[in-house]
Amino acid sequence: MAENSNQRWINLLQEPVDITSAYRFLQTPAAGGISIFVGTTRQWTDGQETISLAYESYEPMALKEMHRLVDLAENHWPVHRTCLLHRLGKVPIAEASVLIGVATPHRPEAFKASRFLIDQLKIQVPIWKRELFSDGQEIWIQGANLPDPPNS
Repeated sequence: MAENSNQRWINLLQEPVDITSAYRFLQTPAAGGISIFVGTTRQWTDGQETISLAYESYEPMALKEMHRLVDLAENHWPVHRTCLLHRLGKVPIAEASVLIGVATPHRPEAFKASRFLIDQLKIQVPIWKRELFSDGQEIWIQGANLPDPPNS
């Protein structure tokens, strides 16, 4: 159910996220605003040194939910193109784990739609993150409670 159409590029990846390809995909003459959010593995979390992150997912359900979130964004904002890419497996320090990209006629809608998509993805999509620390400790991070629906 991964999709790369003219308007949506939604996928779970085992390889690094290609930010340049995502930007090229989002470009369209109809869009005056393109917003791209890239989430990366940071080195320090609450004073503990992170070695890497590892992501696991129930892929069929995750892709279905990613499509549902794009449907919501497209119904709420004038979205021309959307890119949701999430890496699975081990993600080293400073590498991208997730990319959310939105192309709209104007920047305010691009910012709002991309913020909605990353916030909802982290809460609703069945992707689980395991943080691996330099002291050997590992912790699993899960999403939060469901938020309110999008506001304009």
